[in-house]
Amino acid sequence: MSATTRILLVAVAAGGLGVIAGLWSNGPGPLLRSEVGQRALQTAMEATAPPPPAGLAVARRGEAIPALQLTGLDGRPLRLPADYAGRPILINLWASWCGPCIEEMPELDRFAASQGANGTQVVGIALDDAASVQAFLQRIPVGYPIALDHAGPRDAGVQLGNPKGVLPYTVLISADGRLLKQKIGPFTHGEIDDWVAD
Repeated sequence: MSATTRILLVAVAAGGLGVIAGLWSNGPGPLLRSEVGQRALQTAMEATAPPPPAGLAVARRGEAIPALQLTGLDGRPLRLPADYAGRPILINLWASWCGPCIEEMPELDRFAASQGANGTQVVGIALDDAASVQAFLQRIPVGYPIALDHAGPRDAGVQLGNPKGVLPYTVLISADGRLLKQKIGPFTHGEIDDWVAD
């Protein structure tokens, strides 16, 4: 073994130990809040998930998302991304029984309110029943649109690249309808602004 090879092996081993030590002392939070950590988690989920049902269009990073036809909490149809063409869209999948989803709702609402008429549109998709969602929103109201879907192998989350149905799950869609970013897990205070801007 050459000296260069030994140096590279030691460097790789030291880097691996550094990652392990960081995870041991800080937990996975900092890693999962990074784009590298999110991509690694997404890749691991995709590798271990069953294949999507035959004929189901599933979004891939950089590609156009499939057209989604949902029902808004107000009963009107909501078409994504068509109803917000020309604007970036942050789509957040959640449920009223999901603790981390509940924790991030005020942060999503704050971000949505800061965007104005031409900024990023926030849309929530509740994988839940209408009565539970309405009761939840009485306690924790939000000002952005909420659509409903039923959790399952063909739900909007699966179509947006979340094969395991982990909640909360958020995607950023470009103004022309392409999947730009995916986030598994909740946003912490102030994190959304940087996540959307990067």
